[in-house]
Amino acid sequence: MESNNKKIQIALPNGIELFIKREDLLHPIISGNKFRKLKYNIQEAKRLGHATLLTFGGAFSNHILAVAGAGAEFGFKTIGVIRGEELECKINENPTLAQAQELGMQFYFVSRAAYRDKEQPSFVSHLHEKYGNFYLVPEGGTNDFAIKGCEEILTDTDKEYFTHIICAVGTGGTISGLINSSSEKQQIIGFSSLKGAFLSEVIRNFVSKTNWSINDNYHFGGYGKVTDELIQFLNSFYSQTAIPLDPVYTGKMVFGILDWIEKGYFPPNAKILMIHTGGLQGIKGMNFALKNKNKEILQYDKD
Repeated sequence: MESNNKKIQIALPNGIELFIKREDLLHPIISGNKFRKLKYNIQEAKRLGHATLLTFGGAFSNHILAVAGAGAEFGFKTIGVIRGEELECKINENPTLAQAQELGMQFYFVSRAAYRDKEQPSFVSHLHEKYGNFYLVPEGGTNDFAIKGCEEILTDTDKEYFTHIICAVGTGGTISGLINSSSEKQQIIGFSSLKGAFLSEVIRNFVSKTNWSINDNYHFGGYGKVTDELIQFLNSFYSQTAIPLDPVYTGKMVFGILDWIEKGYFPPNAKILMIHTGGLQGIKGMNFALKNKNKEILQYDKD
C-alpha cells in the first residue's frame, strides 16, 4: 500500500480490510482536500496574473484558513468574505479566523442574508468595486480546477486494490474527483455532512460514471452539529488508532462506515479505503463550543 494509506488495526468481520488515506498530513495548514482543491486554482490565478484571492466561508471554515495559508505560501493577498457580522468583534475568540488573519487574510463580514446572495452577479460586482481585481475561489473551493486536483487523490495502486472508496461530502468536489479517477469496478460512497440528498444533483454536473452513491443518514443533526455519542466515538477511535478525526466531516464518515460494517452492508473480503480530508484545525473551535455547553470535548486538540 502507499505510505499514506494506514490500515485500521481493529477487529472486523468477514475478512473485511479497512484503510484510511491520510490526506490530512499533506500540509500543516493547506490540509487534506483543501490542498487538492487549491492546487490548480492557484496555478490558474497565477496564469491570469492575479495578485489577490477572494473566497467565502463561515466562522470555523477549513477552506478560509486553507486559502489564507495558500496566499501566504504562494504570494497572494487574500480576502475572506465571512458569514455573520457579529464575528467582526470576536476574531481573537475564534482560532480559525485569528490564524487566518495572522497569515495576512483581510476579512469582510456580511450578514447571513447578504451571504446567501454571494454568488449573484450584483454581489460579486460589489466585491470588485470594493477590492478591485481578484481571483474568485468559490465557497468550499469546488469548481472544475478543484475536481482536477481531487482526481489525483487515488493512486494506480488504490484503483487496483480497493473495492470501495469512501469520503465525507460537503460541496461535492472531492467525491467528484474520486469518481472521475476511479476504476469502473470500484464503488465510491459519500457520507454527507449535511441534511438532504440534494448533493447528488450537484455531483452529476461533474461526473459521468454511475459507480457512486451518497448516504445522508449520519449527519448527526446537520452541518456542524455533533452529539455526545459522536464525541465519545471519536475519542475512543483515537485511543485505539492514534488517528485524529474532525467532528464535522471525516469523523461522521468513519462512524457510519463502522456502523455499516457491523450491520453487514459490505460484502465479505471488501477492501475499503476511507479518505481523511483533513479539517483538524476546526477541533479547537468545536471544543470551545462544547466547553461552553459543559459537554465532553475531543481529547486530541490540534496544536
